[in-house]
This record gives sequence, structure tokens and C-alpha cells, in this order.
Amino acid sequence: MSHPTAAGDPGVLSTLFRSEQGGHERVLLCQDRESGLRAVIAVHSTALGPALGGTRFHAYASDEEAVRDALNLARGMSYKNALAGLRHGGGKAVIIGNPAPASEGGAKSEALLRAYGRFVASLNGAYVTACDVGTYVADMDVVAQECQWTTGRSPAAGGAGDSSVLTAFGVFQGMRASAQTLWGAPTLDGRTVGVAGVGKVGHHLVDHLVADGARVVVTDVRPEVVERVRARHPQVTAVADTDALIRADLDVYAPCALGGALNDETVPALTARVVCGAANNQLAHPGVEKDLADRGILYAPDYVVNAGGVIQVADELLGFDFERAQAKAALIYDTTLAIFERATADGVPPAVAADRIAEQRMAEARRTS
Repeated sequence: MSHPTAAGDPGVLSTLFRSEQGGHERVLLCQDRESGLRAVIAVHSTALGPALGGTRFHAYASDEEAVRDALNLARGMSYKNALAGLRHGGGKAVIIGNPAPASEGGAKSEALLRAYGRFVASLNGAYVTACDVGTYVADMDVVAQECQWTTGRSPAAGGAGDSSVLTAFGVFQGMRASAQTLWGAPTLDGRTVGVAGVGKVGHHLVDHLVADGARVVVTDVRPEVVERVRARHPQVTAVADTDALIRADLDVYAPCALGGALNDETVPALTARVVCGAANNQLAHPGVEKDLADRGILYAPDYVVNAGGVIQVADELLGFDFERAQAKAALIYDTTLAIFERATADGVPPAVAADRIAEQRMAEARRTS
């Protein structure tokens, strides 16, 4: 029988109850011995509606790291959904383990995904799940067999399909707004953009950039995905790693892999005038946003510009219409501009301005509920 586990690690308990994490409404630690499932489901806020956020499948170095990631990602989803204008709060789940299929030596199996779906279902709609790093449309189809509160399913299963399409589209809109703010025109034509990570989202972003006339430089830890991009766009160049990319002569840097990309080592090395990418939780710690501003680097807050995917899966709950979802994702351009304007007016970095707007919307929702 599947059941929640007790947290025996005092480090995990410390992480769960740290006040600076933002006071989550509910955290479920999940274990199913038969399938090998170990997971964390974090619901940060339901002030605006049921929590909505993806399921990350990752081989974490420790349980502590997994819990911390779930809490941070869930909190970020509250802010993301608020600024995207969605009637959803924030939640996130992480499954601990190698995301490769069991047939290839990984942890992912139908039994594990179905066990996970039963845990999500036990929350009775307080959390709606979707894809994230390490999970795909086919996985959500399996989860949906056990849980009606599942989005990011295949069109054949009544879903919207791959949410990375609109995630990339939204990041591109944020990049256009950044260009408008810094250079006076909403285009990347003639600019050099470095994309770190050209997987699910990054390769779609490259398509938009090339079509807009940008010069694109890419890197990824997987040579095969770099070659896929270069086969499609031979004019794209590649560098060996992220360190080489951030030191290249760039106008825009787009982190599109895992979080923490902007830290005490990378920010001083950046040559780009703009940072705008799809990765979640790009700021490694508080204060990095000020470091970027002090260097004259315009930072488009990650949870604002990468909201296209959650907009897409939220639309799935209404009976998916791609044009309707894309029209809403296009508004990321206007939202990003408004954040830059608020930042200038308040004399704060854009990340602080974005937080203030999101917190105001959540506070207003609580007062009227």
C-alpha cells in the first residue's frame, strides 16, 4: 500500500520548517516501496486557486536537496502564476531518482508513475501536476490514469501536448521586451544571444531567435542536442561549456537548463547586457539581483518570462485551444515591460519589482476570499 513517509532526517525537517522558505501550506513526502517511488509534493499557496506546477524527476544528491528544490520551485510557481494572470496558486513536485526508463537502468516505470499519480490524487485537487525537467507528455498520460488533476497530457489523451513550445515563445517575448527597454526596439535582429541548454525549451527558443535575425551561440552537456540544433540551423555556433558561453561576446545570455545559473562566479564573468532565459530559480541566492543591476545587466525575472508553459497547461483545464493560450503567452511581453517600468519607478532591481507585484496580487486574493 502506498503511504506518506515520516521524515527521519533532521536536515529535511529543518528545510521543511525554515521560515525563509515562505510558509508552505502543505508538503507531502511520498514513498511507495513496491515501485521505488520517493517524491516530495509541495503546495506553497492556493490563494489564487488550486496550486499548479510541474513534476521534476531528478537524481538528487540528497533528500535534503530534493526537499529544498521542491519548496523553492513551489514558491516560484506561486509568483509565476500570479504574474501570468492565472487563477492558480503555486505547487511543485520532485521525484527522486534517475529519470531514465527502468529498461535503461533508470528509476522511471509505469508502476512508479502510477504510484505518484495516486499521491497527487490524494490531495483532492489542491495540486494540479504537469511536466517538468525529466518528465514528458507520455509520463503525464500514465499519471493521469490514477489522477484527474494532471495536465501536460498528449492530444490523444485529451491534453495540450508539449508545453515547452509556449515556454520558449514566452521567453522570446520577454527577450523582446528586454531589447525594447535597453535598445529601443523589440527585436533581437543583429544581436548575439547565448543559449545555455538546448533541450526541451532551448531548441525552440533558438528557432525564434534565428527567425528574428539573431546570431546564436549555444552549449549543452549533451553533444547530441547541440548537433540537432546545428543540423537545423547551420549558422548557429557552439562552445564547449557554460563558462565559455558566459565569457563570449554576447548581448543576451539565456540560461535554459537547471537553476542557480546566476551566482557569485558567473555574474562577474558575464559579458551580456541582458539575462533572459527559461531556467527556474536562476538567482543562486538573495543579492544576486542587485549584483546584476550594479553591473548594468538587465535581468528579466525567470518566473515571469518562462510562464508560457504553465499558461498552456492551465488552458488545458478549460479544453485546450492553442491560439487562446498563445495569445495569453504573448502578454508576457507587456508584463515584462511593466516590471521594468516598476523597477525604474521604485529604484529596485526587476526581480524585486516582480516579487512586489506578485505578492500584491496574492494578498488581494486572500483579502477577498
